[in-house]
Amino acid sequence: MDERATIAAISTAPGRGGVAVVRVSGPDALAIASALAGRAIGPGRRFFHAVLRHRGRVLDDGLVLVFRAPASYTGEDVVEFQTHGGTMAPRRVLDACLECGARLARRGEFTQRAFLNGRIGFSEAEAVIDLIDAKTERAAADAAARLDGAENRANAELYERALDLSARLEHALDVSEDELPSSYLAETESAVDGLLQAVAAAARRLREGKILREGALVVLAGPPNAGKSSLLNALLGEQRAIVSDVAGTTRDSIEEWLDIDGWPVRLVDTAGIREAGDAIEAEGVRRAEELVACADVVVALDADLPGSLRIHSKCDISRGEGLNVSAKTGEGLDALRSAIAARLAEKADTGGTGAIPSKAETGLDALLAAGEALRLARDGLPDVVLAANGVRKAADHLGRLAGRVYSDDLLENLFSRFCVGK
Repeated sequence: MDERATIAAISTAPGRGGVAVVRVSGPDALAIASALAGRAIGPGRRFFHAVLRHRGRVLDDGLVLVFRAPASYTGEDVVEFQTHGGTMAPRRVLDACLECGARLARRGEFTQRAFLNGRIGFSEAEAVIDLIDAKTERAAADAAARLDGAENRANAELYERALDLSARLEHALDVSEDELPSSYLAETESAVDGLLQAVAAAARRLREGKILREGALVVLAGPPNAGKSSLLNALLGEQRAIVSDVAGTTRDSIEEWLDIDGWPVRLVDTAGIREAGDAIEAEGVRRAEELVACADVVVALDADLPGSLRIHSKCDISRGEGLNVSAKTGEGLDALRSAIAARLAEKADTGGTGAIPSKAETGLDALLAAGEALRLARDGLPDVVLAANGVRKAADHLGRLAGRVYSDDLLENLFSRFCVGK
């Protein structure tokens, strides 16, 4: 990143609206604002109304907000132009900023500068994009809770505990066994176990955060005419999928977002799994089987699928195996939602399927590796050498989690998730 460059971008979403924001950050931000506003920005100036001009033509009139370094979002001098909404007004102001010497910001570059300038930590930077992308109140609350740096502090605490334990073991290597207190081994094993439990709890939080960020894939699967489309409609509260007595009506997957007890869920209705009668149906069955294979939760309607949540979806006509649900009367729908939420909580405890975003993957990898190293340390006792090696490795992994080391790839993976202007 060229830290000397002044960057600019439109920070509000495109489209018609009352107000748009053009953000400028860097050493020339105040000079660009002065040029467009036609007045010098004094030391105490924080905001003012101005007619914005460039090269003799009026661009727009709006509010100019000034945020001086280091007490700004990026830690640099920042100016925000609040223009009229729509497409052309902010575009005209942005073009003028670029002509005055700024360059167009890359995705997430404002937040990246905030991170590199020490305004926020890595977990807080990730929380920003997670809050923007949140699809449920619970997901938003989880992201907002991390904005205050609590996760950074928790990770740092794990790292400090590992360092302290490592130092105690290294000291034990330098003295004879006779000089160690009789309670040393028991206390060391207890300390390793305590740290191991804390690492496991942190891994659970990351798994839960992954589901809240990415959404859980919940697949409705089973034979044709089992009631999958009717159940999808009932859970959504709208007629999203076509329902028919004709078997094989659903030939392709239908996906919608749903909030289930605060868990953001990608609910998917699939083609009936059976011996296909034609090439199109065969493709639908193939896609259904692929979705079942990678789902976080499979809701199996009148079907035996390994690891699935078995239900019978037409209990208004007859009772069946598993959880009895009626899409027509609504019976059992609340119980089904609770069962899905319980499965997702279990996934957070034990780990789930699907891709994990870059920071969570790096953090989870570090936690799993640290946990394995701590188990080896515990099992190695009373051999202090084995225990010391295990705890030292755990401290190295937790140091990565705590943000003592960042790679360029890690930063790129995170900030590329942002939009331009954030």
